Amino acid sequence: MDSQQVLGTEPIRKLLLKYSIPAIIGMLVNALYNVVDRIFIGNIPGVGPLAITGLGITMPIMTIILAFGMLIGIGTATNISIKLGQGKKEEAQKLIGNAMTLAVIIGFILTFIGIAFADKILISFGASESTLIYAKDYINVILMGTIFNLLAFSLNHSIRADGSPKISAGIMVVGCVTNIVLDAVFIFIFNMGIKGAAYATITSQAITAILTLNYYLSGKSNLKFTKSSLKLEKKLIISVFAIGLSPFAMQLAASIVQVISNNALKVYGGDLAIGAMTTISSISMIFLMPIFGLNQGSQPIIGFNYGAKKYLRAKKTYLASLIAATIILLFGTIIVQLFPQVIIGLFNRDEELMSITVSGIRMYLLMMPIVGISITGSNYIQSIGKAKIAMFLSLLRQVILLIPIIIILPKFIGLNGVWLAQPISDFISTFITGIILFIELKSYNKISKVGYESDKKDYNKNINTEFAIESDTKDLR
Repeated sequence: MDSQQVLGTEPIRKLLLKYSIPAIIGMLVNALYNVVDRIFIGNIPGVGPLAITGLGITMPIMTIILAFGMLIGIGTATNISIKLGQGKKEEAQKLIGNAMTLAVIIGFILTFIGIAFADKILISFGASESTLIYAKDYINVILMGTIFNLLAFSLNHSIRADGSPKISAGIMVVGCVTNIVLDAVFIFIFNMGIKGAAYATITSQAITAILTLNYYLSGKSNLKFTKSSLKLEKKLIISVFAIGLSPFAMQLAASIVQVISNNALKVYGGDLAIGAMTTISSISMIFLMPIFGLNQGSQPIIGFNYGAKKYLRAKKTYLASLIAATIILLFGTIIVQLFPQVIIGLFNRDEELMSITVSGIRMYLLMMPIVGISITGSNYIQSIGKAKIAMFLSLLRQVILLIPIIIILPKFIGLNGVWLAQPISDFISTFITGIILFIELKSYNKISKVGYESDKKDYNKNINTEFAIESDTKDLR
């Protein structure tokens, strides 16, 4: 059986495990690129607290790069799944080459703009005289690897949609292990400091990009790569951007929030508060990345079955992913609330920084047990091709609610207002997402009932016809 056709026939749990586990591994590995850097940088003797704060200043830029990766990657992968569900394999194949071309063009533009205006960007993002040198040393190197970053991230999504989630995860693991080893070598053996972490990252991203390209160029992929597919097609680009726009907007909004947050943290808590947020975001990433992996694993299953009009299978896939997400996030909440010092200690043991971080993380991740509804819900709406609603849900959590709260609340309660802005936004957006999901999923019951009644009528009609033919035959005898 074709590797894509099983998406519409195999049991949902088996499919979700098959696609999600490799995707979860891939996302955790992707998170480790940043987390490992922060752990090593935070432990640089003498300058750890300021260095990790400088790294925190660069986070909005890193998020912008990730946003473009998602624009291309998720937009391409979702369209591939839908096209395959509709039986349009040729169009699905053209999407691969278009994704490669987009990654190179956008990567070059981001590199040029980032390096040319680094000082102005970093200062506007919250850098002080003490932290600017660390931020600039790190981001100038990272920007040189933007094309590799976009190619690796976007094509890994399409490899999963191509029916090879294990290969996708394996490639990410190779990149992550390379990053960890080179971090230790460059920072502590060659004494390259924060620059060493950046060089380790772009080297591992380059290796990942080469391996992803080799998957298609070697001819082993299910969807075949052709040179002609590198030529951009307006219709395909529009379809990629239409679906990729939602996660792109979410990440771009996250970058804006990080900028506003960094400046608020600088005003109400100083440089170390930015360092604390860097650690908190790293820890939250560890628990949230498996949820994004679940999203990526469920996306081709949902997209294929929705495209094939198997709506109840799409619904069942979503509910299974939601249950798994809630269990993971509940486990994460227990660890964060009961043992924060243990996890934070991995990044830095400075007493003042530790105190600020412990207080902040307990408030910042307060709504983590329920946020799975919002994250998996917007992914579901996106996976079925309803890009406008998905974008609204993404913007609701990261822009419409969060930005006003993070600007206003600290004016009344200081630094705690920055920490509490996220859980307040999470609670409201989760409630609204839940309502939209309930309406969407409930509509499938009506569709199913109509289909059942239609099938029942056809069945009865066939039985009556057979009975009439049999009676006529008897009469003739």
